[in-house]
Amino acid sequence: MTKRRKILPTTELRNRASENIDRLSTRQIVDLINAEDALVPKAVATQNKQIAAAIDLVVARFKKGGRLFYVGAGTSGRLGVLDASECPPTFGVPPSLVQGIIAGGRRALVRSAEGAEDHPEDGAAAIEKKRVRAKDVVVGLAACGMTPFVHGALKKARRIGAATIFVTCSPEAVEHIPAGIIINPVVGPEVVTGSTRMKAGTATKLVLNTLTTGAMIRLGKVYGNLMVDLKATNKKLRDRSLRILVELTGLSRRQAGNLLRRADGQLKAAVVMHFRRVDLEQALTILTASDQILRRAIVDDGETA
Repeated sequence: MTKRRKILPTTELRNRASENIDRLSTRQIVDLINAEDALVPKAVATQNKQIAAAIDLVVARFKKGGRLFYVGAGTSGRLGVLDASECPPTFGVPPSLVQGIIAGGRRALVRSAEGAEDHPEDGAAAIEKKRVRAKDVVVGLAACGMTPFVHGALKKARRIGAATIFVTCSPEAVEHIPAGIIINPVVGPEVVTGSTRMKAGTATKLVLNTLTTGAMIRLGKVYGNLMVDLKATNKKLRDRSLRILVELTGLSRRQAGNLLRRADGQLKAAVVMHFRRVDLEQALTILTASDQILRRAIVDDGETA
């Protein structure tokens, strides 16, 4: 019997354009890396249909009380944790809504724990520990597409009944991935062979940015292109809240500041208070009745906002 030759994933192949990169000048190195990075957005764009489907799936599960979990190892895992951690201050959601799971746990965020990715049972255990339910969404992240920790987590999630999505840069792995939606931006071999923190990492971040941003827009966390549900937890964000309120209402900074204080710092409520001429309690009631969509909430007597 002929032994089947193991097929290397695209992420492990040598990049012909960079085979002699160690002989280039510093400027040539930079130019070459930049040229390869320019391929990433085009690769991600080929997956727009799948990304849009993933967004709609996540929004539907959020509306049912579900949560979003990213599961990954190494660079992919760190990117998942990063995206999850940025959702609360940007969109005003609780930290429990979007969560990141990384092989090796918190320690792996700042120090390599490469061996942690080799155990599928640990991935399954992580899903159990997070008490993932059928109404949740689990997104597997693996540049090579075959990380055992991630596959273990996805298989466990599917048994529970949770919706599953997978992001990989390796087309060779697609047929083996246990997920309902597969997002596969093929960025080609890395400039430094196997260093998926480069193009594959960039592609993954672009996908995750689009996934959560798109979902939050559909949930009404954005008005126009303004983050009206942000949590003003520092000086920069407090100033941003004030600037947004000034822009939307035409009030002076002093007037907007007074309005924000009456709204207990809740920007979206402050906007409703201004346009509907109501107090905070009434504004919050209107927002609830409007499914937290600001554009609906500030419409009065059939006028278009």
